[in-house]
Amino acid sequence: MINSKEILDRVNFLVEKHQPLVASDPYRLYYHLMPSVGLLNDPNGFVYYRGEYHIFYQWNPFATAHGSKFWGHSVSTDLVHWKEAPIILAPGEWYDKNGCYSGSAVVFEDQMYVFYTGNVKDENGKRDSYQCLAVSKDGIHFEKKGPVINVPDGYTAHFRDPKVFRKNNKWYMVLGAQTDAGTGEAVYYTSNNLYDWNFHGTLAGSGKNGLGAFGYMWECPDFFELGGTDILMVCPQGIEAKGYEYQNVFQTGYFSGKINDREEIFQHGPFREMDRGFDFYAPQTTSGPNGRRLVFGWMGNAEDENSQQPTTKYEWVHALTLPRELKWKNGKLLQHPVEELKSLRGKEIKFENTRLEKHKALRFQELVFEMIVDFNSFDTDCLTIEIGESKLIYYRKEQLFTFQRKHFSKPGLMEVRHCKLKELRSIHIFKDTSSIELFLNNGEEVFTSRVFDDNNVILLHIEDGSATLNIQKWDLKRVTTY
Repeated sequence: MINSKEILDRVNFLVEKHQPLVASDPYRLYYHLMPSVGLLNDPNGFVYYRGEYHIFYQWNPFATAHGSKFWGHSVSTDLVHWKEAPIILAPGEWYDKNGCYSGSAVVFEDQMYVFYTGNVKDENGKRDSYQCLAVSKDGIHFEKKGPVINVPDGYTAHFRDPKVFRKNNKWYMVLGAQTDAGTGEAVYYTSNNLYDWNFHGTLAGSGKNGLGAFGYMWECPDFFELGGTDILMVCPQGIEAKGYEYQNVFQTGYFSGKINDREEIFQHGPFREMDRGFDFYAPQTTSGPNGRRLVFGWMGNAEDENSQQPTTKYEWVHALTLPRELKWKNGKLLQHPVEELKSLRGKEIKFENTRLEKHKALRFQELVFEMIVDFNSFDTDCLTIEIGESKLIYYRKEQLFTFQRKHFSKPGLMEVRHCKLKELRSIHIFKDTSSIELFLNNGEEVFTSRVFDDNNVILLHIEDGSATLNIQKWDLKRVTTY
């Protein structure tokens, strides 16, 4: 529970003051989670509790820039319709006075346990961090219990983002860390009671397990088993671009392998990016009531140009991605929009076995929509789908998929992301007022990006040859209420 009524009153005043301005923004999203005011970033504490999904998120209600972080909170029964709930964590105690940073939640004996990083800075800017616990009996009101872990020897104060889970009748906590040598790692602890934690060292890291040098800090880790494989999701910082890979400021991806339960050593393969777009970071998963592994990501990226996004003049910035289901297939992590999103569908347009030829484009008009394009035959060297001023292009000979969007801060210029793709079988598109999420080949590759333009024209065309395709397109309902 928030200790300072004054802080809560200030937040409520800002929300009420800016609500008319925020609501007037034409780029306000229809079906994504957004802040009611200010800046949103990492999803936190994604958990299913008493028949409802809870998602928390890093939130600075006082500005559209990074600053002192609170935990915002939304609740849903279906992953589609969300109700904003009261803030659960606010900075104020000696161990979190400069921010309640990212973390996770678990349910045990009908109580919710939230773990987060308390951020502390002194007058000289020196940082300390503490892994802290708060407990709730109803999922709404939380009591801070204080730090349960201090930074161990050998690591800097960049030690954060606890993800807690249960495995083999034991509690585990995975943390992002930076060593004194300036290298990134994911480390882990174990506990029998969620209060007392034992340090076990490195789970994976730069220079470990044959990885080589791989960044100066790892953050926002998540560890889970899927399809008989152990997966470590993590966000390494300080990796240089390599061809079409690692193009964002900071990266998001996963290692797959198997943890040796007796020795608790994670033997893993190479790092793979989870999303090829401009705006995806800090994903967090939970296990749903029917065993699905669900994930939210931040539809942004660390240290991006927040001030360049047009929503900032309406006193808000950033959003969460669509909720997705993860599946493990043929040695790869696939992402699918959750089935519940079908409830958003409105009017449908359908084309079956349609032949696309040069000089014969398909044209639609819609600003907010879902569209599935399945290819029965693909006999062209270049297919383009234009969505407003953004372009999706597949070059068959080069086996290359490209996404282009209008640059935020450089008028007239485009910026580009790519991925190698042996063949293009299907494209599943979710377009909101200011975002595009692309799922290629049933989630084999994913592109998530914010886009800001007012053009609602959709064009499908090719440069040569032909393609035969099926198209389903739906307009989507607005469900956001703030």
